[in-house]
Amino acid sequence: MPLQVPPAPAPALRSVLAALGSPTAVREARTPSLRNAQGPVTAELPLPVHVLNQAGTPRTRLTGWRFLLRSEGRTVAACDTMLTADGWTFSHFFEGPYITSTERALRQAESLQTRCQPRLLSVPELYMLTLWLHNDCTSDGTEGRLASTDVLVPLAPAPPGIAAHQPHLAAELLPVLTHRLAPASLLGQAV
Repeated sequence: MPLQVPPAPAPALRSVLAALGSPTAVREARTPSLRNAQGPVTAELPLPVHVLNQAGTPRTRLTGWRFLLRSEGRTVAACDTMLTADGWTFSHFFEGPYITSTERALRQAESLQTRCQPRLLSVPELYMLTLWLHNDCTSDGTEGRLASTDVLVPLAPAPPGIAAHQPHLAAELLPVLTHRLAPASLLGQAV
């Protein structure tokens, strides 16, 4: 099943391309793979990055867009953008385990039988990142409530007790996360 990847806002993509075109930005990046890339580097597969707010009913908030950076047929790094008062802007380049884990989870998602829109969902309090497979493919990626039927795929490294790369319905995983994050008075809330 092809994933329905939403287009990134044009200013976010422009800010990434400007950073990639800046020898200073690339040279000063703490990403050896990006600095050592031999061929041209392209920004691909923009994914909206949402943060899960656990106060009360779980809600998400768009905080940025992540682009995978590819050179010579392989992903060498990633780049985040963020929304400021002046609009979308380049944030930083980075490497690490979440890049290969994201690619693996996207390959898994392509084998699912239902169409979905890939997003990233961060749970900062648990140092957790998931691939969020949102079932509303018509969304522009900036809004959308986490539906109980959406699928969450925890990326590696996942917190202890949560298996990486195991797809979960949001209705199943959110209570586990809520239990770890919320005081006892919030444990009985529904998704």
